[in-house]
Amino acid sequence: MSGPPIVTVEGVTKRFGPTLAADRISLDIEEGEFFALLGPSGCGKTTLLRLLAGLERPDAGRILIDGQDMSGVATNKRPVGMVFQSYALFPHMSVAENVAFGLKVDRVPTAERRRRVAETLAVVKLGDLADRRPHQLSGGEKQRVALARALIRRPRLLLLDEPLSALDAQLREAMRGELAQIQKAVGVTFLFVTHDQQEALAVASRCAVMNAGVLEQVGTPRDLYQRPVSRFVAHFIGQVNLFPGRMTRAPGGAVGFLSPEIAGAIPVETCEPLAEGPVWMAVRPEEIDLATQPETLTGEAWITGTVIRSAYLGNHSMIQVMAGGRALRVMHVSPGAEVPNAGDDVWLSWRPQASRILYR
Repeated sequence: MSGPPIVTVEGVTKRFGPTLAADRISLDIEEGEFFALLGPSGCGKTTLLRLLAGLERPDAGRILIDGQDMSGVATNKRPVGMVFQSYALFPHMSVAENVAFGLKVDRVPTAERRRRVAETLAVVKLGDLADRRPHQLSGGEKQRVALARALIRRPRLLLLDEPLSALDAQLREAMRGELAQIQKAVGVTFLFVTHDQQEALAVASRCAVMNAGVLEQVGTPRDLYQRPVSRFVAHFIGQVNLFPGRMTRAPGGAVGFLSPEIAGAIPVETCEPLAEGPVWMAVRPEEIDLATQPETLTGEAWITGTVIRSAYLGNHSMIQVMAGGRALRVMHVSPGAEVPNAGDDVWLSWRPQASRILYR
């Protein structure tokens, strides 16, 4: 950490009747980060966003922004901007008037307003659309107007609540890149709320995964994908194959994983002491090698199965294999190689280093 965090959430709890929307959440966000809050609908991520904005008050705990305790600080007094899912543009105003609205409320002089509007519209690449009305804009242009309106007041923290969800898939992908470029250009800390894990992994420097009001894991996109701490995170971030089993120790002292579905004990790295009770081994689809003959197996762990179906996706095929009583996903990425058909017997193998032991 290069300095104090711009956002500190300390043990924040929020209930709505019997529903625990935020359960003792603690979190630090660095200045200048593009931070994503990720999770399924109803997990509490929007509640946390509203708590930061001052639209809700915590039942316990506290929130600090720029070192200042936000308890009792009104929404309009917080150094925070917000971009809503619906954009909330004024239909009777031009693009420039929409962007300038906050400055007008703050009674910023006219000349200063015009200068800052021109600068901000240039940042979001809308300088030539200043006189248009919202109904004359595309979805992506409306999104950028909403972003400019929030940025022009120079917030220390910008909250974005599912800002790309109203766009079609192709435009959404393009806007991810534009958001990242704009954030880098202005240097404002972004807190981006989304249920789309691909969206979060594509733009964020770090992510927090929420589940039922609880913060499951915080880390870089690579950490979350390669080193999930729970089955929920492993499932939510990408695709994963999970094997139930237990930990064991070989006579020589090596630690291994035993599963009734996998041949032999798989050597693993794990913390002491050994876990009692069930654990799970997580293996990503791209880490599994598929062979039609057992002599071509390349990994130490292996399992046999029968192909259920395969889908050709251009640069790879996604194959489902019924093995050990469960359907496994295998990413087959050999260009030009023959893809097995439904009903074919196959052997699956992987390196122990490609697996991750999960305790919950």
